[in-house]
Amino acid sequence: MKFSELGLSQKVLMAVEAAGYQQPTPIQEQAIPPALQGRDILGIAQTGTGKTAAFTLPMLCQLEQGRARARVPRTLILEPTRELAAQVEEAFTKYGVNHKLNVALLIGGVSFADQETKIMRGADVLIATPGRLLDFFDRGKLLLTGIEVLVIDEADRMLDMGFIPDIERVCKLVPFTRQTLFFSATMPSEITRLTEAFLHNPVRVEVARASSTASTIRQAMVASHGHAEKRDTLRNLIRSAENLKNAIIFCNRKRDVAILHRSLEKHGFSAGALHGDMDQMARMASLDAFKNGDVSLLVCSDVAARGLDIPDVSHVFNFDVPTHSEDYVHRIGRTGRAGRSGVAITLVTPDDKKYVDQIESLIGKEVEWEGPGLSELPPPRETSRAGDRRSADRGSRRGEKGGRSRSKSAAVQERDDRPAPSGPARRSPEPATLITARRNPEVEPARTAARPHVYSDRRDRRPRNQEDDGPPVIGLGDHVPSFLLRPVVFKTAKAGDE
Repeated sequence: MKFSELGLSQKVLMAVEAAGYQQPTPIQEQAIPPALQGRDILGIAQTGTGKTAAFTLPMLCQLEQGRARARVPRTLILEPTRELAAQVEEAFTKYGVNHKLNVALLIGGVSFADQETKIMRGADVLIATPGRLLDFFDRGKLLLTGIEVLVIDEADRMLDMGFIPDIERVCKLVPFTRQTLFFSATMPSEITRLTEAFLHNPVRVEVARASSTASTIRQAMVASHGHAEKRDTLRNLIRSAENLKNAIIFCNRKRDVAILHRSLEKHGFSAGALHGDMDQMARMASLDAFKNGDVSLLVCSDVAARGLDIPDVSHVFNFDVPTHSEDYVHRIGRTGRAGRSGVAITLVTPDDKKYVDQIESLIGKEVEWEGPGLSELPPPRETSRAGDRRSADRGSRRGEKGGRSRSKSAAVQERDDRPAPSGPARRSPEPATLITARRNPEVEPARTAARPHVYSDRRDRRPRNQEDDGPPVIGLGDHVPSFLLRPVVFKTAKAGDE
């Protein structure tokens, strides 16, 4: 089947032909005709199969009639991440080259005033993340009463990452007669039940088994120990990989992204970083550098695992096994896109065994191992002896310096070896005694000699047993504040005052 048989308008067909596409993908072939009829759609397909064009092309056809009004957009697309929202904007720019449409992008990390200017001009297409969208609405800068088509991309992620309250609120703000399109690569049963509240008699388009991986991706797992040895294993894999053009390296935590990025740069690799704590300008610059080939490695968190379309990624390395098995499908889907071949290698430590079992259960097959498995993994390298030798060398050098012939541990040991004083243990003076000593000059020298480091207005903070507390205190007791003990000076009446 060709695009011309799907019922698209002539302007859209010209843009698709100019982009170099001849035949639609299965998700596009099955989703575009009912979308043009105004039906709600629940689309499930493997990542990298063209889901963005599956809702972009019919939307362009529907927007050929009518014009947008200020602050009232006509269509709304919700995306979970800023990068994915910016990528959808690029798709509208490419396919809508023959349309005079206003596209507004509402994402965080960008000037609020610039986005407000686009909204005030009237937006035919509004692409937004939920947080910034509701921020505009709460400020009275945006109305959602004119929405004709609502698209929720990466639906499982939107509903599973804490966006449920925001999505429910948006669905109540848009008209009931809207057309709703859900697209995702994974759709668990519990998420499917949630979509039933948002879709009305939807057409379910499932071109592949949910949570399946593309056959063009060669998957493998490599056993390794953690920390420094794991980074060493990754560097060896990168050096020995065949036909490695570029690679995306995924970590579970943002802190590990920064550590691994510095490690790769230290060893001479051309690498960039991408995670959620970076500002938007830095994130876009790092992503553009990877797309343009300025860096060959991109170390990132799961913020780059969803929907990013980088056409020719040869390798994907999972430095950490994802704790959610669905994320594995999205991660390795960054390679092997549009029919190309790709390689996905996952580094596995002994603590990751349960996550590997969950991944294999989700994708329905076992992933082969390269090299020894976890059971055949040699013991980790010993680094404690080297550290002990370094500590001993530092201690000997410290002892050779003048004025510090003894180490701190030796001084503590000598103090602990002193004999205990004979006789009953001397208790610390109570706060009342301290106050009395401060007021009585005769007691002050004895108190200072006994405890020179204790000030009169400081309480004894050492714990005492219950039997040492004495009788209950009535009123102020012996602890009378000093200002109450100051003598009162009466003014004498002067002559003539009466």
